[in-house]
Amino acid sequence: MKPFMSLLLAAGLVNSAAAETSTAIDRPPEDEIIYFVLPDRFENGDAENDTGGIDGDRLDHGFDPTNNGFFQGGDLQGLLDRLDYVQGLGATAIWLSPIFENKPVQGPPGMESAGYHGYWITDFLNVDPHLGTRDDFKALVDAAHARGMKVYMDIITNHTADVIKYQECHGPDAPAQLRETFACPYRSIGEYPYTTVGDADGAQVNKGFMGADPAHHTQDNFERLTNFNYAYTPYIPEDEQSVKNPAWLNDMRFYHNRGDTTWEGENSRTGDFSGLDDLFTANPAVVDGFIDIYKQWITDFRVDGFRIDTAKHVNPEFWQAFAPAILEHARAEGIDHFHIFGEVYEFDPAQLAKFTTRDDLPTVLDFAFQGAVRGVVAEDKPARDLERLFDADAVYKDGYATAMQLPTFLGNHDMGRFSMFVREGHEAISDDELLKRVILGHAMMMFSRGVPTIYYGDEQGFVSDGGDRGARETMFPGQTPDYLDNTLVATDRTIADDNFDVKHPIYAAIAEMAQIRSSEPALRRGAQVVRHSDLEGGALVISRRAPDGDGEIVIGFNADDESRTVAFPVDGRAKRWRSLAGDCARKSRASGAYQLKIPPLGFVACKTEF
Repeated sequence: MKPFMSLLLAAGLVNSAAAETSTAIDRPPEDEIIYFVLPDRFENGDAENDTGGIDGDRLDHGFDPTNNGFFQGGDLQGLLDRLDYVQGLGATAIWLSPIFENKPVQGPPGMESAGYHGYWITDFLNVDPHLGTRDDFKALVDAAHARGMKVYMDIITNHTADVIKYQECHGPDAPAQLRETFACPYRSIGEYPYTTVGDADGAQVNKGFMGADPAHHTQDNFERLTNFNYAYTPYIPEDEQSVKNPAWLNDMRFYHNRGDTTWEGENSRTGDFSGLDDLFTANPAVVDGFIDIYKQWITDFRVDGFRIDTAKHVNPEFWQAFAPAILEHARAEGIDHFHIFGEVYEFDPAQLAKFTTRDDLPTVLDFAFQGAVRGVVAEDKPARDLERLFDADAVYKDGYATAMQLPTFLGNHDMGRFSMFVREGHEAISDDELLKRVILGHAMMMFSRGVPTIYYGDEQGFVSDGGDRGARETMFPGQTPDYLDNTLVATDRTIADDNFDVKHPIYAAIAEMAQIRSSEPALRRGAQVVRHSDLEGGALVISRRAPDGDGEIVIGFNADDESRTVAFPVDGRAKRWRSLAGDCARKSRASGAYQLKIPPLGFVACKTEF
């Protein structure tokens, strides 16, 4: 039996009758510890698929391990080969960046890059050949399920790969600056409404009315909206006219065709995201089409959930139809635990929460948590900011019940790694202090409410150069100069080495915290109470109450560089305490009071039972 399987069994996270070949993953989202991975950057298990079976050079197939914007060679087989490593860290669920078939290379001349990340989809029904096959994905999901681990897919409905062009921006008579950069300024609905297309020569005029009011977004009206030249004159290059799958995605009527978004106001939902073809998600045919696509993945592979990319850039009515339909289908397939969380790149809890109230998404990634922990640990902001964050949990659809299911994280593939933020906040930081602050950030994530989400490589001390490409290093030996000069945390290894060291101090610390969390129901499902937070300093104490009401765990965090002694109220029934992590006083100071001595840049966790 695998070591972590024994822990899952003891914690009740795997059915005892089927521990070895378990399909017993029917547990709530808050029980999980998620490992987020970009397959192309994790492990190369099959070198034969490095070029995706495409002939030519890197601008044809997209493989160039010396450039951080191109495929590096990782694949699904590599992830399958390393499941022991992932499970040994304590992860109970794997979230993969999109595995769908992508346009291999796109971008203006001299600025091309590859779809290694998975967000430039052409075929929504197939696995990208650089990553493997549908059979490979089936093998990965089955192997994960046999270990009691879940698999979450990363999905997109907002856009496809950049295939559609505009005559006014990309055609032979377009300004050279636009043709050379692939840029195309946004044209608003007010200036270019759907109903005013036409000219004196009798060009086709749309007969439907498509205003801003969703009440007018009926199938009948969309069927009348047959001319897609309202803002620009879109066209598809001849060699790409049938490149998308399902076939309906090749129809330009199903796209906004208004030019590039600036991520503000109207164009945040109707503009092209960095030139990517922006889908007309108000159209009922598009809604139904995507529901059918993603139902099929659930049926075919029995995955356990979806992370939704760019959720804030899609109209609320889409999610109001999509999320319930997907959850209903999963339940019909016997996957009652199916989970959905959307990406909403906002740090204000109110802005996040409206996607659970107005849009009807079950949960969203907790960017607000990331911002607050980064502020306290990396930027020396007061611990009170975290208390204010937790106080806002009431704004989510079902209040604290939803907040417990929000995936929490410290960094990611878009913004950069947590260790980078710590270095930026402490210019002359020592290696020892950097290690302590990184581990402290992970402790805050592992022991507070929410679903801890570990970004691959953080456990090996990876330190990104920035966001996006700068934070997508390879775990297997890399060849990219932009990564090779990185100084990692708590190791002499570099990105040129194999970085699957289970003795790395961050890996070991996370694994130990994962064991504590997975063995204590209070840390997964227990109500959380803030017992103390500094108005100016970095000390925070929270309490997690046992779901059955029989006891509590207090966790003290200290982002200051000197030890802190903090007294605070606890349940009056708590008399004796034992340590889960760090040094704990054996007895309460008095009835209803307890005191912690929290080491500098450290944490302590103490448990009582009534």
